Parts: sequence; structure tokens; C-alpha cells
Amino acid sequence: MTGQHRAVLSGEVTALPPGERPTPGPIAVLPKASEVFVNAVRDAGGLVSELSAGTRGLIWLSNSRVDELGATLAANPQIEWVQLPWAGVDAFGPMLAAQARPRLLWTSGKGAYAQPVAEHALALTLALLRALPKRARATSWDPVPLGTSLYGRKIVIIGAGGIALELIRLLAPFDTQVTVVRRSPLPVPGATRTVQTDALHDVLPGADVVVVAAALTDGTRHLLGAAEFALMGPHANLVNIARGALVDTDALVAALGAGVIAGAALDVTDPEPLPEGHPLWREPRCLVTPHMADTPEMTAPLLAERIRLNVRAFLDNGRFVGVVDPQAGY
Repeated sequence: MTGQHRAVLSGEVTALPPGERPTPGPIAVLPKASEVFVNAVRDAGGLVSELSAGTRGLIWLSNSRVDELGATLAANPQIEWVQLPWAGVDAFGPMLAAQARPRLLWTSGKGAYAQPVAEHALALTLALLRALPKRARATSWDPVPLGTSLYGRKIVIIGAGGIALELIRLLAPFDTQVTVVRRSPLPVPGATRTVQTDALHDVLPGADVVVVAAALTDGTRHLLGAAEFALMGPHANLVNIARGALVDTDALVAALGAGVIAGAALDVTDPEPLPEGHPLWREPRCLVTPHMADTPEMTAPLLAERIRLNVRAFLDNGRFVGVVDPQAGY
């Protein structure tokens, strides 16, 4: 629809074999039903009802009440499909493992929010290159020329999901050279080149901007630390719109303070919320936005559309969107 974001799908559509498909039935919307999401279920032909022995599907709308979701599933083993609200499912990680059982399908918002988040990543990239962290803190006129163009720059994107795909599209007019770092060796459409994760250290030295757009798992925690910042060098900027714990915060503070890298723009931090008085608030090379690459106004229609698609798949033996692998954690 004109004027609205749309989902960006990158392999998130899955056809399940008959033995792994959830049993169609009534759907509960919890922990607090919202009209827009209840209507999305009904628009797709689903029956919204109170939680009962007949419930087969669950739309879970909270990203914080994880224990409550676990208790709900433990008490209702008849539920066979759960739709989670956001793209990242790291907050649900231990609960996903604890509730693992045959015929329990998890889906998330993977790809649904890629456009607003990629848009924010582009904004943060431009802000760093144009020295806006310094300019925004200024209290007097500075006539010294400062700033770099995005045109022709070398961009490294860590992650190959919907955010990466959309960011590549947004970067195309700037004639950038984009390297994508991902687990798979398969080339990413639109990227100049694609390398696997074990080649991360090989591509960091040439990067002007490193954008973190990967899932947070046990294997990716602190993916970027002191060694990686040293490889990036004093000309390079860091943008993180994924999860704060993908970056070693203490190492980042040290790298910024010593001029090891040029700057950082963060929509996510570790810890989060970033406490008052934290060094990153005072760091002139750093720009922090409070995890608002997307807002409820942006995400509500996107989540509603994801719910409609998956309710149709649930009822009509269709292909689910955003299927989560509980073992992999995304």
C-alpha cells in the first residue's frame, strides 16, 4: 500500500510437511488482546476465543512477559502454533528450549520490520559520515569543514536477513560497495560480495561503515570487540540496529575514547536501557537512539499482516512466514 512499509522476506516462507503442521482450531490473543490484531485473525478466517482446552493457536503480543508465556504453554499442551511479536526472539530463548515438543510451531516477525529498521540504519550511517554527533552537541559556530559523503563508500553488513536486503536496496543510489557477512556461502542479491562469518576479520579493514544486522545467539554475543575495532581502524564507523550484546560495550567505549574507530551510532545497547551517566552518553563520537528504529505506529500494520498470513497458513495448509528454529535461536 502506498505510503506504508511492507515486509521484506528472505527465505522466511516455509512449507511444512503434513506430520509437522499444527492442528487448525481456535486462536487466543494474549496477554492482552488488541483490536487491530484480533481483527487480523478474523480477517484471515480465524476464530478468536478465550484460552481453553480447544485452543490450538496463540498470538502472543508481549516481548517481556516471557515467564507468563512459558506457564501458559505448560498448562496448555494442546497449543500447536505460537506467533511471537518481534523479529528477534532472543528474549524467549530459554523458554523456547524448555517448551520444545513435537508439533509446536513458532513463528516470529522476521522480515516484517525490515524496512523501518533499514531506513533507520541509513539515517544513522549518514549522521555519522556527516559528523552529526559532533554538530548536535555544538554550542557555538564551527567553521572547520568536517564530513564524508556516502557515495562510493565500502559498507560491511553483518547479517543477511530482511534488514540487510532492504538496506542494500536503500544504499543502491549511493553506488556503495556492499559486503555481506553471513553463515551461508550463498550470495546475497544486490551485494557486491558475500562472505561467510569466518571471513569477518578479512573484510573489516577495508570498511568505511560496519552495520550490525545479525541475530543474537550464544555464538554471536560480543561478535565485535577490541580485536574487531582495531581491524576496522580510525576511518571506520559502526552502526548497530540489531541487538546491543552483539557488541562488547566496554571495548566500544575504549575504542571510541582512544580514536581506534571514527564513531558509532547505536539504536540498541548493552545494557538496555542505557543507564544515565553511562560513558556512551558523553562520548562525542557516539550517537544513541533509544531502540526506536521502528515505532508502534510503524510496526502494528506490519505485525497485523504477518498474523493474517500465518493464520491463513494455519487454517489452509499454507506456507508459514517467519518460522523460528528453537535450537538455533532465530
